[in-house]
Amino acid sequence: MTQMSLVDWFEEHRITEVECLVPDITGIPRGKIMPAQKFLQGSAPRLPEAIFIQSVTGEYPEDPQDTLTDPAIIDIRLIPDAKTVRLVPWAHEPTAQIIHDCQYADGTPVPMAPRQVLQHVLKLYEAKGWKPVLAPELEFYLVGRNTDPDYPLAPPVGRSGRQETGRQAYSIDAVNEFDPLFEEMYDFCDMQNLDLDTLIHEEGAAQVEINFLHGDPLDLADQVFLFKRTVREVALRHNIYATFMSKPMGNEPGSAMHVHQSIVDPATGANLFAGADGKASPLFRAYIGGLQKYIPAVMPIFAPNVNSYRRLTRFSNAPINLQWGYDNRTCGLRVPFGEAASMRVENRVPGADANPYLAFAATLACGYLGMVERLEATPEQVGSAYSGDYTLPRELSQALDVMDSSTAMREVLGEKLVDVLVAVKRLEYETYLRVISSWEREHLLLNV
Repeated sequence: MTQMSLVDWFEEHRITEVECLVPDITGIPRGKIMPAQKFLQGSAPRLPEAIFIQSVTGEYPEDPQDTLTDPAIIDIRLIPDAKTVRLVPWAHEPTAQIIHDCQYADGTPVPMAPRQVLQHVLKLYEAKGWKPVLAPELEFYLVGRNTDPDYPLAPPVGRSGRQETGRQAYSIDAVNEFDPLFEEMYDFCDMQNLDLDTLIHEEGAAQVEINFLHGDPLDLADQVFLFKRTVREVALRHNIYATFMSKPMGNEPGSAMHVHQSIVDPATGANLFAGADGKASPLFRAYIGGLQKYIPAVMPIFAPNVNSYRRLTRFSNAPINLQWGYDNRTCGLRVPFGEAASMRVENRVPGADANPYLAFAATLACGYLGMVERLEATPEQVGSAYSGDYTLPRELSQALDVMDSSTAMREVLGEKLVDVLVAVKRLEYETYLRVISSWEREHLLLNV
């Protein structure tokens, strides 16, 4: 959409305000709200560069060498991507939301901005004549309002007046318990042109999965970013919470963001993961080999929080290693059965709490390295991958050490992104260690 058509769009929808959105390292929307007229005058809004080193708790890591951001606490410019303009469905006044890229005063991109990181990886693919196609599947829980964090979360009350207590995977009736919420969710998503495909009830109590149609990675990252915001808002309007925590309840399955991915020829649209015989091509096996080799180095992106690693346990419908197999949901890398044109791999490692821009960039970076290095995948896993050993990091501090020392990820994702992400997540980990849990009070207080 051009600037002129953006003006027309504002007039058509009688826009009075604009939300200028920027996804930060954790995936939280940052930005400014400004009058529509001022926005259209071309006055680029600014934000402190330091928003990209802000933790989920609102703190900033120590930076004694002044290497993470400019020590002068400089501003960056927000550059609107007109293609992302959408209405804010729940706003009282006609309001537009636009996702922005970030630049320094000299016009160079901000290297640790998540949207810029994904754009950088996509340019690597373009230079090789490859076009990646993704399709995310995003799980989340509906939970009762919880205003005291010392109390565990619980499923919300549905139309029947009762809480869901059992596992209701794929149950239509269990989804219908929250029909008013989901109807409004679909209405709001339609107003924002979010390409939702199917909705299913997952294994957990009041756990839902939304599938997106396959498409361009940057566009889908934008959609997932906006979808999370939308679902949280809709849930609040129905007096409950929607959470994308990876493991919100101890006795329920975790929530993932599975990412289906393939590579096509941009000229012909042919799927490069399938050979002339319809079977997996050498490029496909190299892509899987890259995922197997490099995913441990991007685990702070796929599992960015202390809570994330509670999901990745044996026999929990979540992976513990990076085996691959055909239609094998115990593997970290699943190859669904289908026609040659739809040959793809499903990365089942990322959690629902992952930043979609960084998660898509990271999985594509791993596959890219596999293809350029001509790696070879391990033999197919037959039977349960849970019979094997853990090969993924078991907790955040271990994952951060692996990422920090990865030369390959520094080259592909960028030195600045790795330095900032590691610093922010180490701060969050240290903050977590200062919290004494109810488990410790229960079992240690009078027993040790």
